[in-house]
Amino acid sequence: MQQPRRRALAQLLSAALLPLVGTFVGPITAAHAADPYPNKPIRLIVPFAAGGTTDILARAVSAELSKLAGWTVVVDNRPGAGGNIGSDMVAKSAPDGYTLLMGTVGTHGINQSLYGKLPFDPIKDFAPITLVASVPNVLVVNPAFAQQNHINSVNDLIAYARANPGKLNMASSGNGTSIHLAGELFKTQTKTFMVHFPYRGSGPALADLAGGTMQVMFDNLPSSMALIKAGKLKALAVTSAKQSPALPDLPTIAQAAKLPGFEASSWFGLLAPAGTPPEIIQKIQQEVAKSLATPAVRERMLAQGADPSGNTPEQFAALIKSEHVKWAKVVKDSGAKVD
Repeated sequence: MQQPRRRALAQLLSAALLPLVGTFVGPITAAHAADPYPNKPIRLIVPFAAGGTTDILARAVSAELSKLAGWTVVVDNRPGAGGNIGSDMVAKSAPDGYTLLMGTVGTHGINQSLYGKLPFDPIKDFAPITLVASVPNVLVVNPAFAQQNHINSVNDLIAYARANPGKLNMASSGNGTSIHLAGELFKTQTKTFMVHFPYRGSGPALADLAGGTMQVMFDNLPSSMALIKAGKLKALAVTSAKQSPALPDLPTIAQAAKLPGFEASSWFGLLAPAGTPPEIIQKIQQEVAKSLATPAVRERMLAQGADPSGNTPEQFAALIKSEHVKWAKVVKDSGAKVD
């Protein structure tokens, strides 16, 4: 007798509570669906090792977004293949705004011409968000090597390289990076030969350069700046068209070696997978632009040799397309190829 009564009571309670459950669950589900972006951590893929300029800028952006917008941005280093491994991860990620890429002139301006085949299309598979910063590259050498061989200028380095073909080890942050291509352009225009050693980012390459395993590198200025100031690297020139305010006494390579038109600068920007909703792209761009415009961030970046931007998605997309054309010619003229 107790069992049927209990069952009947349970059924009555269920029937009585059902409308309340529907009323209770409905608003929660609707509120959850309407949660503003972002409502969970954002993963920012850096396709190079820690310690390089790509990594430095990614961490600066993530810190400012946390401070000013209250967002949680987790930097995830995925180095390899000149930035292609990390870039491919983002290209194949869900287009929901929660996986972003800190792309570079290498990943989105150079690699398509340099590599025989890429697992992604740098234009079709990405939605540009904003250019974060442009930076000059800087020609740096190991100080002990420079002192031993009386190398105090770009022309001294050219003379040594011509007299000692194949004896200079040239480090880079990876095949296809602007650091690599700056070196290839230099070798082509000066008719010199240096052995190229690609690393998985500027950090490990700079460590070997400062340690003496490598002798020469064309690095992004922000990642080399601290080592230059500490005397652990000797800077000879910048690769940009104009001198850098961060190192005003340093000439350009075009000036120092009388190589008119020599220019090999770098840029870094945020991209999302293609198909990411435009409103999310716009929101990220606006918050990043605010962060880059703060006096503290601007001063810090300029002191490191980076020129902060924060431009629109349309402007960044136009830059990427123009860089494809520019670097395709440099790759063809240098003869550089990576299988």
